[in-house]
This record gives sequence, structure tokens and C-alpha cells, in this order.
Amino acid sequence: MADPDTGNQTAIVEFVLLGFGDLPDLRVLLFLLFLGVYLATMGVNSLVLLLVVANRHLHTPMYFFLGNLACLEPCYSSAMVPQMLPGLLTGDRSISVTGCITQMCFFGVLAATECCLLAAMSYDRHLAICRPLRYPTLMSSRSCLCLAAGSWLSGWFVATLFIVLLSGLMFCGPHDIDNFYCDVSPVVKLACGDTRPMVVLDIALSCVFTTSCYGTILI
Repeated sequence: MADPDTGNQTAIVEFVLLGFGDLPDLRVLLFLLFLGVYLATMGVNSLVLLLVVANRHLHTPMYFFLGNLACLEPCYSSAMVPQMLPGLLTGDRSISVTGCITQMCFFGVLAATECCLLAAMSYDRHLAICRPLRYPTLMSSRSCLCLAAGSWLSGWFVATLFIVLLSGLMFCGPHDIDNFYCDVSPVVKLACGDTRPMVVLDIALSCVFTTSCYGTILI
């Protein structure tokens, strides 16, 4: 596939995640290490979610949002580790362009959702500390559900923006990513088209969600 702006270059169909490629003697050890961490992450967060659901004393706004965060952590790990583990054993570190973009979109969804959930938890704690007597009526179950739903929807909105812009990019040059998963910055640097809209969106969303998350916590 040729692009008139880039001459007769051929579009690449896969990337190579360099990751830990310079440590071939430690492949098995790294495989066991990351597998153990992955299983522990899945187990601990599943246990937290089970406790929040099963224990009626934990049916409070704070633990409701904590349960949502416990759902996020396994999703984070599952978006990266299952693709990385086989590569550690076989040495095949390639990932398709479509798979790479899909991985980035999932990270965008989860990161945006996490920031919104942390902001909601901080708001909940603010109500509990500043207005303890009125607190039970201020954060109702409906309010918690609305905040959680809004957090997840904001994440999917971010992913939609990324998909629209990423689908317009063409990759026709180097295909090595100096990382063990697909991150926005190194992938965008490999595009051979106009990447300014993608860079601006990445910076803008990072500023917005970082400010909304940590700003709320500090306040």
C-alpha cells in the first residue's frame, strides 16, 4: 500500500516489541515472574471484589468505587500480560498493527475510567469528612451508580477519539517499539503521516484527566 505523501513506502502490518529482548538468558525467569504477578493480581482483586459484594457492611460508596477499581486492575493486566508471556518463551515479540491499536485503546479506556473513579472516591471522602451528619443522604446508591457509569462512559469516549485518529495514521517506516507493550507515544512516533492531531489529543486528555483526578484528591 503506497501513500502519496511518503513516496513508494509499503505500509507495515506488525510491530516488534523490543521489551526484554536484550536479556535472552532470563526469559524463563521473567516468564515465571510476570506470570506470578499476573495471577496474584487477578486473585487479589477478585477477592476484594468478592468481599465487597458479599459483605453487607461494605456496601458503602467508598467500597463501591473500590470494587470498580478492583475490576480495573485485572483488565489492565489482561490487556498486556497475556500477549507478552508467550513472547518471553518463544522469542516472537511481534504484534499486529490492529492488535497494537486495540491494546492502546483499552489502556485509554482503563486510564480515563480510573482517574474518574479516583475523583469520585475523593469526593465521597470529602462529604464524609466535611459533612458527617448529612453524609448518608448526600451519596445515595443512585448517585454512586451515576458516577460509576459516567466514569466508564468517559473511558469509552476517550477510546472512541483514539480509534478515530489512529485509524487515519499509516505506518510505513521503522516498526520496532522500545517497550514491552504498545504505548501511545512510541507508536505515534512511528507513523509516517501527520501526527499532530494525535499528539495534541494525547497531551490534552492527559492534562484533563490528571488535573481532574489529582486535583480533586488534593482539594
